[in-house]
Amino acid sequence: MPVVVQKFGGSSVATAERIRAAARRAIRAKQAGNQVVVVVSARGDTTDDLIQLAHEISEQPPAREMDMLLATGEQISIALMAMAIQSMGEPAISFTGAQIGIRTDSFHTKARIREISTTRIREALRKGEIVIVAGFQGIDDLNNITTLGRGGSDTTAVALAAALKHDPTTSDPTERAVGCEIYTDVDGVYTTDPRLVPEAHKIDEISYDEMLELASMGAGVMHSRSIEFAKKFDVPLMVRSSFSDAIGTWIVPEAPWMLGVSVCGAAIAKDEARILLDGLPDRPGVSHRIFSTLAQVNIAVDMIAQSLGEAGKAAIGFTVMRNEMSLATAKLQPLIAELGGTIRTVEDVSKVSIVGTGMRTTTGVAEKMFAALGQEGVNIKMITTGDIKISVLVDKAEGAKALRAVHQAFKLSENRPGAGAPTSENAAPFSLSDAMNPSSKGAATQTTQLIMQRLSSMEAIVVSGVELTVEQSRITIHDLPDRPGHCSRVFEAVAQSGAVVDMIVQNLTGSDRAELSFSVPNSDLLAALDSTRNAVRDIEVTARVTGDADMAVLFVHGVGMRTHTGVAEKMFGALAAQGINIKLINTSEVCISVVIEQAQGSQALAALKACFNLA
Repeated sequence: MPVVVQKFGGSSVATAERIRAAARRAIRAKQAGNQVVVVVSARGDTTDDLIQLAHEISEQPPAREMDMLLATGEQISIALMAMAIQSMGEPAISFTGAQIGIRTDSFHTKARIREISTTRIREALRKGEIVIVAGFQGIDDLNNITTLGRGGSDTTAVALAAALKHDPTTSDPTERAVGCEIYTDVDGVYTTDPRLVPEAHKIDEISYDEMLELASMGAGVMHSRSIEFAKKFDVPLMVRSSFSDAIGTWIVPEAPWMLGVSVCGAAIAKDEARILLDGLPDRPGVSHRIFSTLAQVNIAVDMIAQSLGEAGKAAIGFTVMRNEMSLATAKLQPLIAELGGTIRTVEDVSKVSIVGTGMRTTTGVAEKMFAALGQEGVNIKMITTGDIKISVLVDKAEGAKALRAVHQAFKLSENRPGAGAPTSENAAPFSLSDAMNPSSKGAATQTTQLIMQRLSSMEAIVVSGVELTVEQSRITIHDLPDRPGHCSRVFEAVAQSGAVVDMIVQNLTGSDRAELSFSVPNSDLLAALDSTRNAVRDIEVTARVTGDADMAVLFVHGVGMRTHTGVAEKMFGALAAQGINIKLINTSEVCISVVIEQAQGSQALAALKACFNLA
């Protein structure tokens, strides 16, 4: 029999009646001919209450004991859910993460899943029992209880679906037909947060990469770690409301029709803090030392923008979660002092981002975004771009205004394919049967051998490829006044020259000054350079514009590039070992890119392929 994994969040099990409603859903899924696994979170505000209780006892509670405490929240939920199902006449059994064999590393409060045993779950399912599993928790090699951190229950649900879908212990193909449904207090993924933009539109289908970018950029429906699992193990999943039977949003492999949608959604991250490291030596190995220091304390860096070095000095700006800023600066202070640099921090900032697979084939997206922000008088403090996303850092007070501006500029409230309109003339909506049928639209995109390799280290970083291009040139504007609308004027001029802009990096380099760098095809350099100089001359006569065709761009693609804190460190370390200096850095959830000297391109490519064990 096929398996359906259903996950219910804290609001979905907050009261006795809601627990009974979730129990009825699980029973209906079983009566429809499925084996059912239910993953539940702690009820309502239970986790927050436990955290508050811990701080009443100790100002700095030990991480191991926090895990021991927090894991009790889910244990309450699974027992109550099993009782509810049994009271309705169906057999059910509850398991903690340790009891079913969710093995993790030993990084308490932020543990990562290594492997999952399916033995006990399969035994219970074959006996006809509905299996209830505690989300958010596991056990390490020393049998210590661990918790998975933010979004842990979503991660548990998708990881279980992956383990069951690719279960090597069963030869029955029907038992490896697995669907995954994430029940929450909203009825799907929206083009942006409806609480901030009431006209936000529900999305019917979205790709893994698009959802990864939105999740990491502040879209609170799902955490990015769960989407990483879904993509790595080909698990289509639906996000839907636990309070209605409305169809939600399918998160699925990328489909050809998605290339026709330049922007599918926008997001805001309000809990960001910016750290600027200035006056750093412009030499190989500096970036590696910085991000290695942060990786040692498991701090995930978000936006990274490294300015072009001048006079032997460079600046690196990046963002972290606001509650990790103090730890990050404390760890970096001795190193930055040794390097002769300075640290500056800004807490009151928000990151506003747009995402869309169609950015790969659509020009003018950045220009349109910056124009919308300029018209609203929103000043851009930092810019980073990726393959399918553009992110800007703005003052926190202007975050909501910026989000509304870009949402309106790209007409995200209107029907379009995958959001209120059919994806093609004869296309049927994606369904649970598609997700469970490997020969349908939810077909696996990866080999069985590759999947089996990943099951042995489930949440390890997956770097899928390294690319090198020497077909791009760089244009940099130095000492650009930090004022609203300037980026819009620059990119409007570049667009009029006919040049196609790829990578964009903006970093503040001094008081009221910014450095803006972007890349264009080599064939467009002269025209783009001339247009940029004309535009900048009208903005600030003292600002300088430089161009450089002697550059190579390296792209490292993968899943979860930002949440795995050691990826940038490993990448920069491999380049430093070869004596290769990094001129610019750009990041996203699915790609990290760097600019280096063209003559070192082939050497750098070989080093990164060896570093990540790629042929």
